[in-house]
Amino acid sequence: MADPVEPLAADVLDVVVKAYDIRGIYPSELGPTSARGLGYAFGIWSGASCVVVGRDMRPSGVEMAGAFADGAMAAGADVIDIGLASTDLLYFASGHLDMPGAMLTASHNPAEYNGIKLCGAGATPVGVDSGLAEIAAIATRGELEPAGAGERRQRDLLDAFVTHVHSFVDAGRLAPLRVVADTANGMGGYVLPAVFADLPFDCEVLYGELDGTFPNHPADPIQPENLIDLQKRVLATGADVGLAFDGDADRVFLVDEAGRAVSGSLLTALVARTMLRRSGPGPILHNLICSRAVGEVIAEAGGQPVRTRVGHSYIKSEMARTGAVFGGEHSGHYYFADNYRADSGLIAALIALEQLSEAAVPLSELLAPFDRYASSGEINTRVADPGAVIRRVAAHYGELPQDRLDGLTVDGGDWWFNLRPSNTEPLLRLNLEAADASAVEQRVSEIRALLA
Repeated sequence: MADPVEPLAADVLDVVVKAYDIRGIYPSELGPTSARGLGYAFGIWSGASCVVVGRDMRPSGVEMAGAFADGAMAAGADVIDIGLASTDLLYFASGHLDMPGAMLTASHNPAEYNGIKLCGAGATPVGVDSGLAEIAAIATRGELEPAGAGERRQRDLLDAFVTHVHSFVDAGRLAPLRVVADTANGMGGYVLPAVFADLPFDCEVLYGELDGTFPNHPADPIQPENLIDLQKRVLATGADVGLAFDGDADRVFLVDEAGRAVSGSLLTALVARTMLRRSGPGPILHNLICSRAVGEVIAEAGGQPVRTRVGHSYIKSEMARTGAVFGGEHSGHYYFADNYRADSGLIAALIALEQLSEAAVPLSELLAPFDRYASSGEINTRVADPGAVIRRVAAHYGELPQDRLDGLTVDGGDWWFNLRPSNTEPLLRLNLEAADASAVEQRVSEIRALLA
């Protein structure tokens, strides 16, 4: 019988349990004791006889994954330990093995963080509204007596994952493109070489060494400063495309042949059109901060655009409800029905490379039909009372159409914006789109005055 599981304090979990996952500074906020308690709670909540566990390259990963597995075994579950993994590899394992899964990662967060992403059997989403709150509640109980003593065994699923990723493209249509991939010392350095090994690309990997201290730059490609090295290398080598992955390699951003960053909306539009050509008419999901062009492209390709809230648990649930074959987020997450509705930057990247191969034109030319509007990017503003500020902004634009699907979205006709609160900080996140850059600047200034 396993040792008793120490209950966790509710105020400790309040700090680390987010809307979609668990994340905190190691070990002061999230350490092995918390990992063991949450592993136990996950085992009890899922009721599964076996769970799959993976981890990223952070220095604390081995200890944290071991503690989580120990907790799950104390709940009576066996553990399949797949070792080092990208998050999309863990989701594949959960779907392939049809068992709940846990990925020990803090994604793009700095080195001092670690975290846990959970999913149900078949890679079904687990967020605050779909089980995470219940798991946290179980972990705080005072009677965490071991329910059994499961067993832990190792399993390597990388080759199976590679085969799965390859199934989304026709390798015979791929051209010998020159690709530069910046994996930022994250898990892309583990999975990308395996996926690209038998493909015709000339691929150079920047910062491919696994190093959870991120010695070169943060593993957060949505921040423009973290793309600089990739942009320089693409230009220096005359590459056809650059790929930038985050720390756990589930997100990807592209850089075109001229060294310009490609927004997640443009890649969403390209992949959406591709998936509709393959599957025929049907719903395609995009979150509400994607460019208006995404919905237009989906409709033009014969699909039905469906707006969703921001966040993987909402997208995955909507995919199940609507039967959508694909969903995309402006933040670089891309979801595929045939990937257990889970997201994979590698799959999206391969589809983009296949389309680029077939088009035989530069990436900028391939994407030009989707680049229809100017965008502000995401602008974060710290405010004391986000709810009060949103109400004030809504009242100011009271004569314009509005919705509250996720924060506040206002439709000004030839411009629109979304203002939504952060899930973890007293911040408001503004995304605005208009016909051109000058209109964006004018409207952003107008809204910033209201925020102040």
